[in-house]
Amino acid sequence: MNIGSIWDLIILSPMINILVVVSKFLFHNLGLSIIAFTIVIRAALYPISRKQMVSTKKMQDMQPKLAELQKKYARDRQKLAQEQMALYKTAGISPLGCVVPMIIQLPIWMALYQAIMRVLATGPEQLLSLSRHLYSSWNQVFALVPLNSHFLWINLGQADPYFILPILVGATMWVQQKMTTPTYADPQQQSQTQMMLWMMPLLFMIMSVTFASGLALYWLISNVISVVMQYFISGWGPLGTMFQKKQPANNKVPAKK
Repeated sequence: MNIGSIWDLIILSPMINILVVVSKFLFHNLGLSIIAFTIVIRAALYPISRKQMVSTKKMQDMQPKLAELQKKYARDRQKLAQEQMALYKTAGISPLGCVVPMIIQLPIWMALYQAIMRVLATGPEQLLSLSRHLYSSWNQVFALVPLNSHFLWINLGQADPYFILPILVGATMWVQQKMTTPTYADPQQQSQTQMMLWMMPLLFMIMSVTFASGLALYWLISNVISVVMQYFISGWGPLGTMFQKKQPANNKVPAKK
């Protein structure tokens, strides 16, 4: 059995059948099926996601100590790296912990894109290709395909022509990242962080313009769930400071008469 067959058997075919069956109970609406599927996936990944968010909150709280280390070992980069890793170890966090949930979701994104394109089959050849993934023991799935591709104003099998969905994907991802982006004392590190703050939302916005809207819908709902989870774990974080009104520096306490 080759890698392609294993992929179809373990990931792609189950996802196709789940989307088809779930749509039956959600008014034959593929968009609602994708939303429900996203919620289930995020619920399954909740332990990993929560661990990553808690780790990010600890990273934010640790910035004053990291700034002290950077000031103390400014001329000894090797010693600085050692002390930083020791501090991370003591706090029980990993600087790369935020990457793990995204890596885990990569196969889901790929399979979801393929599943959406297949369940929206209309031509004879596309329907034949889809039938190879449907479970023969589930007789109801054959009667449900092809699925309706329209959801709200979009065609889930095509990119959003009005760019509303890509903008929402980019905006929600920026909000979620801003809530977790700490401020660094090191100018170079701060510059890199700010670049990533804008680069990732922009990248996903471009992909949302290129790929099927069904995948962009998955990203949007996943981002919204991440924002809600992050709020309950650490509040608005750095995002909240953007909207705090600065107290005037010349405020003086009135002298007592």
